[in-house]
Amino acid sequence: MSKSFRTLDDIGDVTGKRVLVREDLNVPLHDGQVSDDTRLRATVATVGELADKGAIVLVLAHFGRPKGVPSPELSLSQIVKPYQAVLGRPVRYVDWEGAADAVGTLQPGYIALLENTRFFGGEEKNDPSVVQRFAALGDLYVNDAFSAAHRAHASTEGLAHVLPAFAGRAMEAELDALEKALGSPEHPVAAVVGGAKVSTKLDVLKHLVTRVDHLIIGGGMANTFLAARGVDVGKSLCEHDLTGTAEEIFDAADKAGCTVHLPYDVVVAKEFKANPPTRTVNVHEVAADEMILDIGPAATESLGDVLKNCRTLVWNGPLGAFETPPFDTATVALARTAAALTKEGSLVSVAGGGDTVAALNQAGVGESFTFVSTAGGAFLEWMEGRELPGVAALQR
Repeated sequence: MSKSFRTLDDIGDVTGKRVLVREDLNVPLHDGQVSDDTRLRATVATVGELADKGAIVLVLAHFGRPKGVPSPELSLSQIVKPYQAVLGRPVRYVDWEGAADAVGTLQPGYIALLENTRFFGGEEKNDPSVVQRFAALGDLYVNDAFSAAHRAHASTEGLAHVLPAFAGRAMEAELDALEKALGSPEHPVAAVVGGAKVSTKLDVLKHLVTRVDHLIIGGGMANTFLAARGVDVGKSLCEHDLTGTAEEIFDAADKAGCTVHLPYDVVVAKEFKANPPTRTVNVHEVAADEMILDIGPAATESLGDVLKNCRTLVWNGPLGAFETPPFDTATVALARTAAALTKEGSLVSVAGGGDTVAALNQAGVGESFTFVSTAGGAFLEWMEGRELPGVAALQR
């Protein structure tokens, strides 16, 4: 099946060609050490393949929020050593001062890391002069940074209009997974949406009820939906001013034939801290001085049965206050059910968003899902059904 975007398979002979590769190297750095190299590792397939084919690989990336003002604390020169270690190849750091001369000395197969793209004020404004400055350094453009694809910046979108543009391997894997999950999925489709507040996921929920067969709502969000159904949620986190909006989502789901699943038993405590006294109760038995902090075992088991009858799962956000034990129980249990169904081949499971990745890793199943996206904002905007500028620019 031909793809709607061009990939490295379409790029042709790159020997001696300068290829600008947009990656996401915005990694956590403490005392010169990278504490999580997930994003660095995600670039290896694309950068390695191009270097092996004889390209001069020029890596573009942002780091932090310098807002157009160069600063040593946000220089990508700090990433060179850890990046070399991950790639297993030499990486040359290139400052913007004299970049054209420096790039001119590189041999086929060499990899250079260019300085922070956000040191230019026009990068985030997609300024044509910045686009041209970047483009002058390369012959071809590869976007491999899905996590930055929701931004129309010079290095994420502008370049795709002035150089032949292709998706890198990480971008390709991400887009393939998203297509399987919501683009043209196998039905029935379930979506798990958790998190603290309905207000941050309104657009996601409104879009999903028109695309999925089962919408499983967890986290603090579920309390707002329970309150809309007349349940007294005690002192739980709840956006009482949004119960009318929750009703609208229920109505939209009814019209679209989507079943909304809310917990009918919950785990409650009088204070939010690690391992407090808890009780598991029916949602109608929450006392005025208690708060709902997780979904109960009966509801968790029935949600597992829902997944057993589905072919596709999209997951964003935990079911309970998973960072605080024992309120990770439901998230861990349902994630393990999804992972087992994925392993036996009956479910395509795609998950994304920062909390989600952490929750799945805590459950020990991050590697067992079909695909786990490390993109935060871009993954959410995709779940909202929005066009991502960095992806749209790569369409054939």
